[in-house]
Amino acid sequence: MNEKYFDELLNVHTESSKSDVNNSVYYHPYEPTPYEALELLFQHYTMNSHDHVVDFGCGKGRLNFYIDHQIGCSVTGIEMNPSFYQDAIQNKKSYLKKKRKKTEAIQFLCCKAEEYNIQELDNRFYFFNPFTIPIFMKVVHNILRSFENNNREIDLILYYASDDYRYFLEFQTPFECVNEISLPGIYDKNTYERFLIYRAK
Repeated sequence: MNEKYFDELLNVHTESSKSDVNNSVYYHPYEPTPYEALELLFQHYTMNSHDHVVDFGCGKGRLNFYIDHQIGCSVTGIEMNPSFYQDAIQNKKSYLKKKRKKTEAIQFLCCKAEEYNIQELDNRFYFFNPFTIPIFMKVVHNILRSFENNNREIDLILYYASDDYRYFLEFQTPFECVNEISLPGIYDKNTYERFLIYRAK
């Protein structure tokens, strides 16, 4: 699929460039999830308008706008890079102008992922391998503390999950892998090109 097609449909600019890097050894360079992969994800994984999604390392906001357009649930993007955050804010203005609506369903926060205060309604958490395992562990522990305070079904949605992420979740947390969504015909040669859904309930 032409990445520009969906960007134009949503009236945003979320493609990556060579200059889109984070000056940090803990946070990985910006790379948005391919739209084609997102389409396959939501063919096999269901969200509804009552879900509250948090996208860690949201970059310029692609997932946020896609989810609002397709599902209409609340989605919060967490981005520590001020430049990407400003891009996301500008994209939000363009997106809402084309949609001709005002909404509080899309939010962006400029902060480190481990500093985000998990809200009691947050129940879907998206990760496209945005940072190293020490940061991921801190974020997951924050999610679990929220889970203990407000028991609800919580899903972690991982795209291109590293081995470190998987081993940590499977051997050091109560999360269990409940679904694996492969991307047949798109990325057959790379076993990391898949979505893994981990659930705590």
